[in-house]
Amino acid sequence: MSETVGTKVERQGLMRRILASDLPYALRRSPVTMISAAVTLLLVLAALLAPWIAPHDPFDPASLDIMNSLLPPQWTADGQAGFLLGTDDQGRDVFSTILYGMRISLAVGFASVVLAMLLGVTLGLVAGYVGGVTDTIIMRIADVQLTFPAILTALLIDGVARALAGPQAYDRIVFFVLVLSIGLSFWVQYARTVRGSVLVEANKEYVLAARLIGLRSSAIMFRHVLPNVLGPVLVIATINLALAILALAVNLLGDWLRDALNPKLR
Repeated sequence: MSETVGTKVERQGLMRRILASDLPYALRRSPVTMISAAVTLLLVLAALLAPWIAPHDPFDPASLDIMNSLLPPQWTADGQAGFLLGTDDQGRDVFSTILYGMRISLAVGFASVVLAMLLGVTLGLVAGYVGGVTDTIIMRIADVQLTFPAILTALLIDGVARALAGPQAYDRIVFFVLVLSIGLSFWVQYARTVRGSVLVEANKEYVLAARLIGLRSSAIMFRHVLPNVLGPVLVIATINLALAILALAVNLLGDWLRDALNPKLR
């Protein structure tokens, strides 16, 4: 019970600090940021509410009619009611497909960014605080991965998983493979950023005082140092969210091109 009450108090204190900071004022003073936040919120809500907003379910074969294939948008002369943006070659409503597709894109993007943050922030904290051989090993691994483009790393992991699992098993685990491949390709940025910030914070008075009173290294890293290095991490996370969704789109485009250009599949 005491831990639950303590957690609630910490959350309330965090909310009070956020409201008392300059963040709400800075947000109100930036119309571009407010518009961007509103558009982002609108897209997220549209994705979450897709089963109630979309007029059709593109994943339900029983609701598809091949006679409705390649219909133009509703506002054109040949358009039909109920198909706002028209249909594709299989008779699926394009507007409904976009809404349901956003759910998958956002889910993969958020999950892969969270994975990259957890891995990169943890390794960056350990490398910067512990130092020595541990720091050297982690940073050399990061340097090696930086020699490869992130999209190439993601496609490499995806290809290995596809070859090991096989076509049928891969279809069942494709979501987790995409999250793993994209997450593992982005962790280096978090690790290097956090490591640099930890090297600065490790010599400050509050860290020395925590060591003096006998706190464990893990408690110092995650309870005292981590909150002071999260600023750059959140900036990287917002950028990587868009990059993760783009990497998912490029990966699917590559799969389509491979199938379309393979003469054995024709």
